[in-house]
Amino acid sequence: MVAVSYKKLLFRLIIITILVKILLSLLVELGIDESYYWMYAIQPDWNHFDHPPMVGFLIRLSTLNLHWVNDVSMRLGAIVSGAIATIFIFKTGRLLKNERMGWYAALIYNCAIYTAIIAGMFIMPDSPQMIFWTAALYLMAKLFIQNKEKSLGIWLLLGLMIGLALYSKVHGLYLWAGFGLFILIKKPKWLLNYRLYVSALVSILFVVPIVWWNIQNDFITYRYHSERVTHTTIQLDDFFREVIGEFAYQNPVIFILLIIAIIYVFKNRSAIFNATINTWIICMSVPMIVLFWGISMFNATLPHWSGPAYIPLYFYGAVYLEKRSVKTVPGFLKTAFGVLGGTLILGVILVQLAPFNLGSQDKANFGEYCPTLDVSGWTTFSHQLDTLMKADVAKGAMQPNAPIIVGKMFPGGHLEYYTHRITGHRVIAIGPLDEIHKFAWLNNARKPLQIGDDAYCLVPSNLPFDPYKAFARYFTIIEQPEIINQIRGGKIVRYFYVYRMKDCKALPVPLKL
Repeated sequence: MVAVSYKKLLFRLIIITILVKILLSLLVELGIDESYYWMYAIQPDWNHFDHPPMVGFLIRLSTLNLHWVNDVSMRLGAIVSGAIATIFIFKTGRLLKNERMGWYAALIYNCAIYTAIIAGMFIMPDSPQMIFWTAALYLMAKLFIQNKEKSLGIWLLLGLMIGLALYSKVHGLYLWAGFGLFILIKKPKWLLNYRLYVSALVSILFVVPIVWWNIQNDFITYRYHSERVTHTTIQLDDFFREVIGEFAYQNPVIFILLIIAIIYVFKNRSAIFNATINTWIICMSVPMIVLFWGISMFNATLPHWSGPAYIPLYFYGAVYLEKRSVKTVPGFLKTAFGVLGGTLILGVILVQLAPFNLGSQDKANFGEYCPTLDVSGWTTFSHQLDTLMKADVAKGAMQPNAPIIVGKMFPGGHLEYYTHRITGHRVIAIGPLDEIHKFAWLNNARKPLQIGDDAYCLVPSNLPFDPYKAFARYFTIIEQPEIINQIRGGKIVRYFYVYRMKDCKALPVPLKL
């Protein structure tokens, strides 16, 4: 029987997934969150209103310091991050059991929608975090499996990886919370190991710039996020939405596999993993999942927040398959890949060809809640708008370089990434801080609106907004909008309303940052 080379299989898996994701990036435009994080790249800072700055640094790296900017280069950092994380998952699985288990864990990682697509293709704060999260898990496993607790180098690397994870997204701090719980339960003697505290200190160094930025900005990040999770009324709808969302984001087949695997492992604990490994996996996953379930009982949450907590459970799924199958790709995972592939193919077809939208059919908010509109139509619209703007200037209807005014971060991100780069018209946000987010800082780096200026307001029908209510106090005239239709499959799927706002008569009060 020919021995299977799992390293070669891993290499093929990585190359195939990279190529598939590049192809998808050519067919699907940036989503509303992705385009928003473009601003983290064009205006770097120690921290930002919503998240730490790592995703912006990654965009700078993948776009060659903004000299090669397109949808593929924007996502390339996320795609490469997914490949590197896959390697760490394989290495950790091999350390916990054997290479076959590491291979199965790598397959599971690339079947789960959160790790494969949301964090592994879309450019999000989760994207760079996955490298450091999976690296931290690998280093933890080395510490307690290979008895490396006296290796200062590994402790320093662990502190660095956790620090970089939290500098990607602050819930990376959970890595210390989960590992700390594991140490208390299974390795209490480590509490006397000075290397543990040196490692924690390395991680804390990454908290300093976040805290410093917030001191300078009145702790705006924490005030904003605390308002999202401090409600006290039980909301069962939000709880069920969170659980169902996790079921979908993990890939329904993978979610079911994990449940079966957990039951199997705990029925056969002594024959699968020792107590130390079982405790570590549970500590690094279950408390975080339960935490977000608890939060969702009282507040609206997003399913990808708990995404990293499922990664340690992938090793349960992998060891279950390792015990039950000898196939290179077990049937469970073939089905999971089929679900993932089918979802992606259907999504691309809808984005590219569907002669309808999946959202509201009312003209007032035509297309609202249709996910395909978030990732389509922006390049074409921006070129059409560029033609309209040039015609306006040629006939004297609008001033040259009239700014584009937005009242919210969405669709502000799309207008900044696509429309500003195509038309050259700067984007300025006017509105409360909790509506415009990063734009408040970007405003300060740009030529402000001035008395007598003309401006455009662009409103996609799927994101309804009333410019008369928001901006009438600032402009003498706001004309009835001109409509640019988004056509797909020969049918209108969205309207873009182009408002011409004439003669700025008053300036908005600057926000205090």
